[in-house]
Amino acid sequence: MSNAQNPARSRRSERSRQAILAATRALTSEIGYGKVSIEAIAARAGVGKQTIYRWWPSKGAVIFDSFLALSVDADSQEMALPDTGDIEADLKLVMRATVAEFADPDFERPIRALNTEIINDPDLATQFHEKLARPVDEAKKARLRSAQQAGQLATDADLDLVLEVLYAPLFQRWLHRSGPLTAEYADSLVDVTLRAFRP
Repeated sequence: MSNAQNPARSRRSERSRQAILAATRALTSEIGYGKVSIEAIAARAGVGKQTIYRWWPSKGAVIFDSFLALSVDADSQEMALPDTGDIEADLKLVMRATVAEFADPDFERPIRALNTEIINDPDLATQFHEKLARPVDEAKKARLRSAQQAGQLATDADLDLVLEVLYAPLFQRWLHRSGPLTAEYADSLVDVTLRAFRP
């Protein structure tokens, strides 16, 4: 009998999956990626190793999915930035939320661990870009195209470059812990980017 035909089993299965993801995030934050093991995740989540391997082929895969679940609704294929018609207001809203997320310890610790691993694991880097970074960037570029059509961004602006100018300083400040992550800082990144790419 499938989980679809057995709602109680399906609920237990989803509870186990969420417990595994939560245990993975907690362990990654507490002891670091290198020390996390499938055995430790299973023990923390209160499940057997075989339950983890039913859904994920490797430690890297479960750690990535634990981060993905924290960052976005992995079941949702639709991501969209706000579009009020005012690109400056919309970008400031998004950047303030991004800065707040990166300043949140519950988000910051696992993403730091994940980034450390991505540097050394090309397969995980590919997975990260395909499953998370590329879809998010495409949603951002869709909003930027709307701004171009409205005459708020130069029609010949390279949208990949616009995103790099907007986000790279934030990532560098976060990565090197070189300054505070504040709403004012978020606004300043939007101001600089729009000055560079307005018509």
